[in-house]
Amino acid sequence: MRQLFIIILVLFSLSGISQEVAETDTLPDEVLLRHQYSLGVQAHTGGWGLKVRWGKNLRARKQRMFEIDLVTQKSQKEIRVINPYFPNAKSYFYGRLNYIYFLRGGIGFHHILNQKPYWGGVQLSAFYYGGLTLGMAKPVYLYILYFSQGYDEYDIKEEKYDPDVHYIDNIYGRGSWTSGIGKTRFYPGLYARTGLDFEFGTKHRLMQALEVGGTMEYFPLAIPMMAFNPKKSLFVSLYLSFSIGKRYNK
Repeated sequence: MRQLFIIILVLFSLSGISQEVAETDTLPDEVLLRHQYSLGVQAHTGGWGLKVRWGKNLRARKQRMFEIDLVTQKSQKEIRVINPYFPNAKSYFYGRLNYIYFLRGGIGFHHILNQKPYWGGVQLSAFYYGGLTLGMAKPVYLYILYFSQGYDEYDIKEEKYDPDVHYIDNIYGRGSWTSGIGKTRFYPGLYARTGLDFEFGTKHRLMQALEVGGTMEYFPLAIPMMAFNPKKSLFVSLYLSFSIGKRYNK
């Protein structure tokens, strides 16, 4: 629900930008607007995320852009389970050690392959980005069952997940997401991405775009994700994103 709320909030903000630009879009098509910014949402093979970009035209067919991304990252080995013996138990991902997030910041260039005709259509660009990424690993907390007499009386305590002492039969469910924030560990690294951008906005000031591409990031210090699995240093993902933004002159 938290992720859905954030996505809805971002889309609502984007629709506000679209309406504002549409109401003030009075420039003729031949006027060159050198600067632009955009906000977007993205889904990738390891989760979902938000992004912001801004930059300017260097030449008629080349743009220099800066970007900031915040994405979630999950393991492909995650399986959601629930304790079947307790009707009010909460589901959780068995074996997940940490909630993983990547915060990226970088610079890139867009090369316009074909410009949009004056009546509309699609502008196709190839792009590449590179920069720094910060991996954030927040430990998982679970509610654990402690039985006092048989299975009729028990206490429930929230604890940091420990695969050596917490098993399917004594895990009641997922704990609070806020638990363990102060124990988050940080992993600096590098990332690179490339792909294609399809810009189809019909207004001169307004841009709307679909983007498809791939991202690779490397962390010198490997990140622990799943219990009894090797830590990971290299992450490769494919993604699809939608963004909306504004062109302008200072």
